[in-house]
Amino acid sequence: MTEQKSPMNRALPGLLIAGSLGGVGAIMAGLLSLAPRVDDGSGPQPMAQVEPTQVQVQVQNAGAFVLPPTVGPGGKNVPLTPARLDAPPPLAAAPVVAPIPPAKTKTTKPRPTRIKIPKIKVNAPVGSVTVDLKGVLGTPPLSKPSQTGWYRFSPVPGELGPAIINGHVSTRKGPAVFQRLSELAKGDQIYVYRSDGKVTRFTVSGIEQVSKTNFPTARVYGNTDSSQLRLITCGGVFNKQAHSYTDNIVVYATLSKKKG
Repeated sequence: MTEQKSPMNRALPGLLIAGSLGGVGAIMAGLLSLAPRVDDGSGPQPMAQVEPTQVQVQVQNAGAFVLPPTVGPGGKNVPLTPARLDAPPPLAAAPVVAPIPPAKTKTTKPRPTRIKIPKIKVNAPVGSVTVDLKGVLGTPPLSKPSQTGWYRFSPVPGELGPAIINGHVSTRKGPAVFQRLSELAKGDQIYVYRSDGKVTRFTVSGIEQVSKTNFPTARVYGNTDSSQLRLITCGGVFNKQAHSYTDNIVVYATLSKKKG
């Protein structure tokens, strides 16, 4: 004979389960309200509102959500992260030498011709690139994956200010000139040769990986009081539909030696 349960007995398990789930939901909502927001350098962050009846929980990993105030040094097995947008360029890793005076006439203005980076075995010609109508910096032709591009409206490497050189990390045919750029670290050497016979040596001061949608324009292109170099390539995840990477790798370096 089958046992008959009263309406209350039949409903009791469901009520217990619903009550348990409601309690879990309340706890999760309280924890999420205490999690810190990502700091993009845009200003102070609002404090989380805690109800008087809630117990404040300390999130042990809170620091991981805050962008560092300086560009990191990079290095082997060190994840590359962006610095705050308002962070300045990293400090020089080696004694700084005076910039090379600019040419007196425009007809004799030098240009970079070759770049060598011994650590990552780069020995590449330097062409020139400019920006398009939307203000986006161009890149070397995909048909020349071993060529780099100097932004021709930036200083000549060795002169006062930040010289900009970019290159592809890869093409459809395989790795390109700056495939290993992310391996550079503070203290590494970069040599740029110029059409006037001068050779400049830059010492890496820092490296970061930044989102293309949150690019640190002022830090990369802003005026400096010494001769500096920026190397730029792509990084992050490749979007097959857009044929583009999500991020950029940016290397910062300062003039530490010159000859010629």
